[in-house]
Amino acid sequence: MVILLMGVAGSGKTTLGRKLADELGWGFVDADAFHPPANVAKMSAGQPLEDHDRAPWLAAIRAYIDARLAAAQNAVVTCSALKQRYRSALIGDPAQVKLVYLKGTRELLWARISGRQGHFMKPAMLDSQLATLEEPADALVVDIAGTPEQIISGIRRGLSL
Repeated sequence: MVILLMGVAGSGKTTLGRKLADELGWGFVDADAFHPPANVAKMSAGQPLEDHDRAPWLAAIRAYIDARLAAAQNAVVTCSALKQRYRSALIGDPAQVKLVYLKGTRELLWARISGRQGHFMKPAMLDSQLATLEEPADALVVDIAGTPEQIISGIRRGLSL
């Protein structure tokens, strides 16, 4: 099984993904690792990515997910996956790839992003992500207002893990 944690910047994807993977003894990868240098440069300059920028990134993440499943290896993968078409590109088999939407208020997300140091995602890009976000209808929705332990407990309970 692969758990795909999705949400806008500041939702805790990386922190929660690492902790969840550690608890389960599963592999972990953050989708940011799959961005080509041109995408990182664009985001570092405060420019949102266009769909043509995302295509090779999404393909690389999908290849990773498919390889884990083919090898019968469980993993936690994080990706913003803001639009339904991005999620469709990432998830080949919904029975094996479980989507978890990390949802929070703009105020909480803004507070989290504003406190970051050395990350390419700039706080001003939050509004762009929120405007782009198409909330999934087919995901486990988890409120991120709690502690990481509470959130992970909710994910595990919701996925029967």
